[in-house]
Amino acid sequence: MSVDTAPSPPNAGDTGRTERPVLDVVVPVYNEQAVLERSVRRLHEHLSGHFPYPFRITIADNASTDDTPAVAARLAAQLPHVTALRLTQKGRGRALRTAWTASDAAVLAYCDVDLSTDLAALLPLVAPLISGHSDLAIGTRLGRGSRVVRGPKRELISLAYNLVLRGALAARFSDAQCGFKAIRADVARRLLPLVEDTGWFFDTELLVLAERSGLRIHEVPVDWVDDPDSRVDLVATAIADLKGIARVARALATGRLPLAELRGTLGRGELPGVPTGMPAELVRFALVGVCSTLAYLALYSLLRAGLGPYGANLVALVLTAVANTAANRRLTFGVHGSNHVLRHHAQGLVVFALGLGLTSGALAALAAWAPAAGHAVEVVVLVAANALATVLRFVALRSWIFRRRAATPTRQESTA
Repeated sequence: MSVDTAPSPPNAGDTGRTERPVLDVVVPVYNEQAVLERSVRRLHEHLSGHFPYPFRITIADNASTDDTPAVAARLAAQLPHVTALRLTQKGRGRALRTAWTASDAAVLAYCDVDLSTDLAALLPLVAPLISGHSDLAIGTRLGRGSRVVRGPKRELISLAYNLVLRGALAARFSDAQCGFKAIRADVARRLLPLVEDTGWFFDTELLVLAERSGLRIHEVPVDWVDDPDSRVDLVATAIADLKGIARVARALATGRLPLAELRGTLGRGELPGVPTGMPAELVRFALVGVCSTLAYLALYSLLRAGLGPYGANLVALVLTAVANTAANRRLTFGVHGSNHVLRHHAQGLVVFALGLGLTSGALAALAAWAPAAGHAVEVVVLVAANALATVLRFVALRSWIFRRRAATPTRQESTA
């Protein structure tokens, strides 16, 4: 990827020091002439007084139209370990990608120019990355110990966004959009080429990709004070984020991302002798099940008038069973490619037959015991029957259809 301009040359006040920085803090900016100098000087003062390793501050200006570039150039000339980067296109994600890709630091971080996050959290944020304990780190405003000052509107939007991420992408990190994150440079080199977004969804996409690759994400509770002068267009940003979520969900569902390769080279392996995986599989299975149940109920209600309760139940179950097996195959149990896909769907249809027997039996029992029951009662009975069928389905998927078989021992091992 081409860089619009190279970082500024070493500062005159740097006395020729060329020590490689351990940390590079990028401050992405767009038309921030009013607050840039005050914030960068405050950040520089904090790092100079409290950060025990060599550092750099990179001001990444993405196509500002005011005096922001001039302010950035002046700060780079006056302050040691400060550089300025000028891009000709807008986009916070584009600015971060460009600055991080060009950096020679071991740990890459960024913070919003308004410094809403208390800088006392910066060292706890990056320390696990410097030590090698973690791969990425995020500040969280939703964790225990966080202290946040912001209006109810932004609080609601933040909570809703993170709930959508958990539901749609099975994300486990608590706060995707806090402007206070860090990543090890070796990890960034592998992940950044796979991140497509160039705007506000950039770091969320990076986190989802990292989590699915088996990387360790460290979370730091932060003190955070909302900037009342923020000019972020919440509606446009929300729409762009939802489009990004849909795009990433499709990429995960189709196996387009090289997650297996990343897990093999970057991810942390399972501890020997420790059973792992089921809690995460249960969460993903439950999310797929919720979506399948909603789709089933919608189809059943839509088809019931023309096909009757039994016909509608059959068609709705067949369609959602095929989709459910495909979704669980990829999302819950991580099976990609076309190997055994027909066998998996055939086995899934066997499990479907059990579900059909349960739900059809429930309808028959309802008709015998309460023939005057209305549509609402039918739906309640079907939900209960589907809940039981869902439990049986998870057991069958995990222990039969997608069972992880132990590796076959070699001839030498078997005769040893």
